[in-house]
Amino acid sequence: MARIHFLAVLLVLGLAAGCRAQSPSQSSNDVSLNRRVEVMVRSQFNVPPDYTVSIGPRTPSNISGYDTLPVTLSRSGKSTVVKFLLASDGKTLARLETFDLDKNPTLNIDIAGRPIRGNPAAKVTVINFDDLECPFCARMHQTLFPATMERYKDKVRFIYKDDPLAEIHPWAMHAAVDANCLAAESPNAYWAYVDYLHTHGEEITGTDRNLSKSFAALDRIARQEGTVAKVDTNKLDACIAKQDESQVRASAKEADSLGVDGTPALFIDGERINGAVPEQQLWLVIDRALRAAGEQPPADAQPAPAGAAGSAPTATGSGK
Repeated sequence: MARIHFLAVLLVLGLAAGCRAQSPSQSSNDVSLNRRVEVMVRSQFNVPPDYTVSIGPRTPSNISGYDTLPVTLSRSGKSTVVKFLLASDGKTLARLETFDLDKNPTLNIDIAGRPIRGNPAAKVTVINFDDLECPFCARMHQTLFPATMERYKDKVRFIYKDDPLAEIHPWAMHAAVDANCLAAESPNAYWAYVDYLHTHGEEITGTDRNLSKSFAALDRIARQEGTVAKVDTNKLDACIAKQDESQVRASAKEADSLGVDGTPALFIDGERINGAVPEQQLWLVIDRALRAAGEQPPADAQPAPAGAAGSAPTATGSGK
Protein backbone atom coordinates (compact mmCIF):
# COMPACT_ATOMS: atom_id res chain seq x y z
CA MET A 1 0.00 0.00 0.00
CA ALA A 2 1.41 3.40 -0.99
CA ARG A 3 2.58 5.94 1.47
CA ILE A 4 0.25 8.94 1.31
CA HIS A 5 2.31 11.86 0.04
CA PHE A 6 1.17 15.40 0.69
CA LEU A 7 0.04 16.89 -2.62
CA ALA A 8 1.55 14.18 -4.80
CA VAL A 9 1.10 16.35 -7.85
CA LEU A 10 3.84 18.56 -6.48
CA LEU A 11 6.26 15.71 -6.88
CA VAL A 12 5.35 15.34 -10.52
CA LEU A 13 5.91 19.03 -11.08
CA GLY A 14 9.04 19.12 -8.93
CA LEU A 15 7.63 21.54 -6.34
CA ALA A 16 10.00 22.46 -3.53
CA ALA A 17 10.30 25.16 -0.96
CA GLY A 18 12.51 27.93 -2.13
CA CYS A 19 13.11 30.49 -4.82
CA ARG A 20 10.59 32.63 -6.60
CA ALA A 21 11.17 34.27 -9.94
CA GLN A 22 10.50 37.97 -10.42
CA SER A 23 9.21 39.34 -13.70
CA PRO A 24 10.26 42.66 -15.18
CA SER A 25 7.84 45.09 -16.78
CA GLN A 26 6.17 43.49 -19.76
CA SER A 27 4.72 44.72 -23.04
CA SER A 28 1.21 43.78 -24.13
CA ASN A 29 2.70 41.23 -26.54
CA ASP A 30 4.64 39.65 -23.68
CA VAL A 31 1.50 39.52 -21.54
CA SER A 32 -0.43 37.81 -24.34
CA LEU A 33 2.37 35.29 -24.95
CA ASN A 34 2.77 34.60 -21.24
CA ARG A 35 -0.95 33.94 -20.95
CA ARG A 36 -0.78 31.41 -23.78
CA VAL A 37 2.21 29.74 -22.11
CA GLU A 38 0.39 29.62 -18.78
CA VAL A 39 -2.72 28.05 -20.29
CA MET A 40 -0.61 25.45 -22.08
CA VAL A 41 1.34 24.57 -18.94
CA ARG A 42 -1.82 24.32 -16.85
CA SER A 43 -3.53 22.05 -19.36
CA GLN A 44 -0.57 19.80 -20.16
CA PHE A 45 0.51 19.32 -16.53
CA ASN A 46 -2.96 19.34 -14.94
CA VAL A 47 -1.97 22.18 -12.63
CA PRO A 48 -4.68 22.64 -9.95
CA PRO A 49 -6.61 25.95 -10.11
CA ASP A 50 -5.26 27.23 -6.78
CA TYR A 51 -1.66 27.22 -8.04
CA THR A 52 -0.09 30.43 -9.27
CA VAL A 53 1.82 30.15 -12.56
CA SER A 54 4.34 32.92 -13.17
CA ILE A 55 6.34 33.35 -16.38
CA GLY A 56 9.90 34.62 -16.06
CA PRO A 57 12.12 36.41 -18.57
CA ARG A 58 13.68 34.59 -21.52
CA THR A 59 17.38 33.83 -21.50
CA PRO A 60 19.57 32.34 -24.23
CA SER A 61 19.67 28.54 -24.40
CA ASN A 62 22.12 26.06 -25.90
CA ILE A 63 19.55 24.98 -28.50
CA SER A 64 19.43 26.97 -31.69
CA GLY A 65 16.15 28.77 -32.25
CA TYR A 66 14.99 28.43 -28.66
CA ASP A 67 15.26 30.52 -25.49
CA THR A 68 15.07 29.23 -21.94
CA LEU A 69 11.82 30.27 -20.27
CA PRO A 70 11.48 29.78 -16.49
CA VAL A 71 7.97 29.01 -15.24
CA THR A 72 7.34 29.27 -11.50
CA LEU A 73 4.60 27.17 -9.87
CA SER A 74 3.52 28.41 -6.43
CA ARG A 75 1.10 27.50 -3.69
CA SER A 76 0.94 28.14 0.06
CA GLY A 77 4.37 29.70 0.27
CA LYS A 78 6.10 26.93 -1.67
CA SER A 79 7.34 27.20 -5.21
CA THR A 80 9.54 25.66 -7.84
CA VAL A 81 10.97 26.86 -11.12
CA VAL A 82 10.48 24.58 -14.12
CA LYS A 83 12.54 25.52 -17.17
CA PHE A 84 10.92 25.30 -20.61
CA LEU A 85 12.19 26.08 -24.08
CA LEU A 86 10.35 28.73 -26.08
CA ALA A 87 10.90 29.10 -29.83
CA SER A 88 12.30 32.47 -30.90
CA ASP A 89 9.10 33.18 -32.81
CA GLY A 90 7.03 32.45 -29.70
CA LYS A 91 5.01 29.71 -31.37
CA THR A 92 6.44 26.53 -29.82
CA LEU A 93 6.88 25.56 -26.18
CA ALA A 94 9.09 22.58 -25.35
CA ARG A 95 10.22 20.79 -22.21
CA LEU A 96 13.72 19.34 -22.13
CA GLU A 97 15.17 17.28 -19.30
CA THR A 98 18.75 16.15 -19.05
CA PHE A 99 19.97 13.17 -17.06
CA ASP A 100 23.47 12.49 -15.78
CA LEU A 101 24.13 8.89 -16.80
CA ASP A 102 26.99 8.69 -14.31
CA LYS A 103 24.72 9.55 -11.39
CA ASN A 104 21.69 7.33 -11.86
CA PRO A 105 20.54 6.61 -8.27
CA THR A 106 19.02 3.26 -9.25
CA LEU A 107 22.52 2.08 -10.17
CA ASN A 108 24.00 3.25 -6.88
CA ILE A 109 21.75 1.67 -4.25
CA ASP A 110 23.68 1.06 -1.04
CA ILE A 111 24.03 -2.70 -0.56
CA ALA A 112 27.07 -2.64 1.72
CA GLY A 113 26.80 -5.33 4.39
CA ARG A 114 23.50 -6.73 3.13
CA PRO A 115 23.09 -10.53 3.07
CA ILE A 116 23.45 -11.96 -0.41
CA ARG A 117 21.54 -14.93 -1.75
CA GLY A 118 23.05 -16.56 -4.79
CA ASN A 119 26.47 -16.04 -6.30
CA PRO A 120 28.17 -13.03 -4.65
CA ALA A 121 30.19 -12.53 -7.86
CA ALA A 122 27.19 -12.66 -10.20
CA LYS A 123 27.08 -9.95 -12.85
CA VAL A 124 23.38 -9.21 -12.36
CA THR A 125 21.93 -8.02 -9.05
CA VAL A 126 18.27 -8.11 -8.04
CA ILE A 127 17.59 -5.64 -5.22
CA ASN A 128 14.20 -5.88 -3.55
CA PHE A 129 12.81 -3.22 -1.21
CA ASP A 130 10.78 -5.50 1.01
CA ASP A 131 8.18 -5.29 3.76
CA LEU A 132 8.04 -8.49 5.83
CA GLU A 133 4.34 -8.03 6.63
CA CYS A 134 3.26 -7.16 3.08
CA PRO A 135 1.21 -9.91 1.38
CA PHE A 136 2.32 -8.80 -2.09
CA CYS A 137 5.92 -9.00 -0.91
CA ALA A 138 5.24 -12.56 0.19
CA ARG A 139 3.98 -13.37 -3.33
CA MET A 140 7.05 -11.79 -4.88
CA HIS A 141 9.30 -13.67 -2.47
CA GLN A 142 7.71 -16.94 -3.51
CA THR A 143 8.35 -16.04 -7.15
CA LEU A 144 12.00 -15.31 -6.44
CA PHE A 145 12.62 -18.35 -4.25
CA PRO A 146 13.01 -21.00 -5.34
CA ALA A 147 11.79 -20.68 -8.96
CA THR A 148 13.80 -17.66 -10.11
CA MET A 149 16.91 -18.59 -8.18
CA GLU A 150 16.81 -22.13 -9.55
CA ARG A 151 16.41 -20.85 -13.09
CA TYR A 152 19.42 -18.52 -12.97
CA LYS A 153 21.61 -20.46 -10.54
CA ASP A 154 24.96 -18.62 -10.23
CA LYS A 155 24.14 -15.94 -12.82
CA VAL A 156 22.17 -13.69 -10.45
CA ARG A 157 22.48 -12.52 -6.85
CA PHE A 158 19.57 -11.34 -4.68
CA ILE A 159 19.70 -8.63 -2.02
CA TYR A 160 16.87 -7.36 0.16
CA LYS A 161 16.56 -3.83 1.53
CA ASP A 162 14.08 -2.70 4.17
CA ASP A 163 11.04 -0.57 3.41
CA PRO A 164 8.42 -1.41 6.05
CA LEU A 165 5.15 0.47 5.57
CA ALA A 166 4.63 0.82 9.28
CA GLU A 167 1.49 2.93 8.98
CA ILE A 168 -0.42 -0.05 7.58
CA HIS A 169 1.76 -2.98 8.68
CA PRO A 170 2.17 -2.63 12.45
CA TRP A 171 4.75 -5.38 13.01
CA ALA A 172 6.79 -4.82 9.85
CA MET A 173 9.32 -2.48 11.49
CA HIS A 174 9.94 -4.86 14.39
CA ALA A 175 10.37 -7.74 11.95
CA ALA A 176 12.91 -5.76 9.90
CA VAL A 177 14.92 -4.91 13.02
CA ASP A 178 14.98 -8.56 14.12
CA ALA A 179 15.96 -9.64 10.60
CA ASN A 180 18.89 -7.22 10.64
CA CYS A 181 19.95 -8.51 14.05
CA LEU A 182 20.21 -11.95 12.47
CA ALA A 183 21.95 -10.56 9.38
CA ALA A 184 24.68 -9.11 11.58
CA GLU A 185 25.41 -12.60 12.90
CA SER A 186 24.58 -14.96 10.03
CA PRO A 187 23.34 -14.35 6.45
CA ASN A 188 21.86 -17.85 6.42
CA ALA A 189 19.85 -17.12 9.56
CA TYR A 190 18.65 -13.88 8.01
CA TRP A 191 17.35 -15.61 4.89
CA ALA A 192 15.75 -18.40 6.90
CA TYR A 193 13.90 -15.78 8.97
CA VAL A 194 12.75 -13.88 5.87
CA ASP A 195 11.58 -17.14 4.27
CA TYR A 196 9.59 -18.04 7.36
CA LEU A 197 7.87 -14.67 7.77
CA HIS A 198 6.89 -14.53 4.11
CA THR A 199 5.13 -17.86 4.43
CA HIS A 200 3.67 -17.46 7.95
CA GLY A 201 2.46 -13.86 8.02
CA GLU A 202 -1.01 -14.75 9.28
CA GLU A 203 0.54 -16.74 12.12
CA ILE A 204 2.50 -13.67 13.23
CA THR A 205 -0.52 -11.39 12.98
CA GLY A 206 -2.70 -13.81 14.95
CA THR A 207 -6.46 -14.08 14.98
CA ASP A 208 -6.78 -11.46 17.71
CA ARG A 209 -4.28 -9.07 16.08
CA ASN A 210 -2.55 -8.47 19.37
CA LEU A 211 0.57 -6.48 18.52
CA SER A 212 2.42 -7.49 21.69
CA LYS A 213 1.91 -11.14 20.78
CA SER A 214 3.15 -10.45 17.25
CA PHE A 215 6.33 -8.85 18.60
CA ALA A 216 6.88 -11.78 20.95
CA ALA A 217 6.42 -14.23 18.08
CA LEU A 218 8.89 -12.33 15.90
CA ASP A 219 11.50 -12.36 18.66
CA ARG A 220 10.93 -16.04 19.40
CA ILE A 221 11.31 -17.05 15.75
CA ALA A 222 14.42 -14.90 15.38
CA ARG A 223 16.02 -16.60 18.38
CA GLN A 224 15.08 -20.02 16.99
CA GLU A 225 16.75 -19.23 13.67
CA GLY A 226 19.76 -17.91 15.53
CA THR A 227 20.03 -21.13 17.50
CA VAL A 228 19.87 -23.23 14.34
CA ALA A 229 22.61 -21.09 12.77
CA LYS A 230 24.68 -21.27 15.99
CA VAL A 231 25.09 -17.52 16.29
CA ASP A 232 26.30 -15.67 19.38
CA THR A 233 23.03 -15.73 21.34
CA ASN A 234 24.13 -12.98 23.74
CA LYS A 235 24.73 -10.57 20.87
CA LEU A 236 21.50 -11.57 19.18
CA ASP A 237 19.45 -11.16 22.36
CA ALA A 238 20.98 -7.75 23.05
CA CYS A 239 20.23 -6.59 19.52
CA ILE A 240 16.63 -7.82 19.66
CA ALA A 241 16.09 -6.17 23.02
CA LYS A 242 17.52 -2.83 21.83
CA GLN A 243 15.21 -2.60 18.77
CA ASP A 244 17.39 -0.02 17.05
CA GLU A 245 15.42 1.17 14.00
CA SER A 246 18.10 3.46 12.56
CA GLN A 247 19.34 1.03 9.89
CA VAL A 248 15.81 0.22 8.76
CA ARG A 249 14.82 3.89 8.61
CA ALA A 250 17.91 4.72 6.56
CA SER A 251 16.92 2.05 4.05
CA ALA A 252 13.33 3.34 3.92
CA LYS A 253 14.65 6.87 3.37
CA GLU A 254 16.72 5.60 0.46
CA ALA A 255 13.60 3.95 -0.97
CA ASP A 256 11.79 7.29 -0.75
CA SER A 257 14.64 9.01 -2.57
CA LEU A 258 14.23 6.49 -5.39
CA GLY A 259 10.52 7.22 -5.67
CA VAL A 260 9.45 3.93 -4.13
CA ASP A 261 5.91 4.36 -2.79
CA GLY A 262 4.89 0.72 -2.40
CA THR A 263 6.31 -2.72 -1.86
CA PRO A 264 7.71 -4.85 -3.30
CA ALA A 265 9.91 -2.67 -5.49
CA LEU A 266 12.67 -4.45 -7.40
CA PHE A 267 15.68 -2.96 -9.14
CA ILE A 268 17.39 -5.34 -11.55
CA ASP A 269 20.69 -3.73 -12.45
CA GLY A 270 18.84 -0.43 -12.17
CA GLU A 271 15.69 -1.39 -14.09
CA ARG A 272 12.67 -1.09 -11.85
CA ILE A 273 9.72 -3.42 -11.35
CA ASN A 274 6.81 -2.27 -9.20
CA GLY A 275 4.69 -4.79 -7.35
CA ALA A 276 4.44 -8.55 -7.43
CA VAL A 277 4.57 -9.65 -11.05
CA PRO A 278 4.38 -13.14 -12.61
CA GLU A 279 7.73 -14.86 -12.99
CA GLN A 280 7.68 -14.65 -16.79
CA GLN A 281 7.58 -10.84 -16.63
CA LEU A 282 10.33 -10.83 -14.03
CA TRP A 283 12.47 -13.16 -16.12
CA LEU A 284 12.20 -10.90 -19.17
CA VAL A 285 13.89 -8.13 -17.21
CA ILE A 286 16.56 -10.40 -15.73
CA ASP A 287 17.30 -11.87 -19.16
CA ARG A 288 17.69 -8.36 -20.55
CA ALA A 289 20.15 -7.47 -17.79
CA LEU A 290 22.13 -10.65 -18.36
CA ARG A 291 22.51 -9.96 -22.07
CA ALA A 292 23.66 -6.41 -21.31
CA ALA A 293 26.26 -7.91 -18.95
CA GLY A 294 27.49 -10.29 -21.65
CA GLU A 295 25.82 -13.36 -20.14
CA GLN A 296 23.54 -15.75 -21.99
CA PRO A 297 20.18 -16.25 -20.22
CA PRO A 298 19.11 -19.85 -19.56
CA ALA A 299 16.87 -21.56 -22.07
CA ASP A 300 13.17 -21.26 -21.40
CA ALA A 301 11.96 -23.90 -18.99
CA GLN A 302 8.55 -25.47 -18.59
CA PRO A 303 6.28 -23.56 -16.19
CA ALA A 304 6.16 -24.95 -12.67
CA PRO A 305 3.10 -27.11 -11.91
CA ALA A 306 0.16 -25.26 -10.37
CA GLY A 307 0.52 -25.04 -6.62
CA ALA A 308 4.22 -25.94 -6.66
CA ALA A 309 6.63 -24.01 -4.47
CA GLY A 310 7.95 -20.98 -6.28
CA SER A 311 5.23 -20.95 -8.94
CA ALA A 312 4.10 -17.55 -10.11
CA PRO A 313 1.33 -15.83 -8.15
CA THR A 314 -2.02 -15.59 -9.89
CA ALA A 315 -2.47 -11.95 -8.90
CA THR A 316 -0.22 -8.97 -9.30
CA GLY A 317 0.06 -5.83 -7.27
CA SER A 318 2.00 -4.08 -4.58
CA GLY A 319 1.62 -3.40 -0.92
CA LYS A 320 0.04 -0.02 -1.46
